[in-house]
Amino acid sequence: MATLIVTQRRSRNGANRKQIETLRSLGLRRIGHSVRLKDGQATRGMVHAVRHLVEVKEGK
Repeated sequence: MATLIVTQRRSRNGANRKQIETLRSLGLRRIGHSVRLKDGQATRGMVHAVRHLVEVKEGK
């Protein structure tokens, strides 16, 4: 199964409550923190909601 490597690149300060909760749901805690997630519609939807705060790479 394909994975995504999601890295938080910008601060969540100034983000609305829903975006902060989305970052928490993705498992991101601080700038520079990366998580490996299964690629799926739900994950891509969450990443899309906070796309201005994160960087996404395709994993193996």
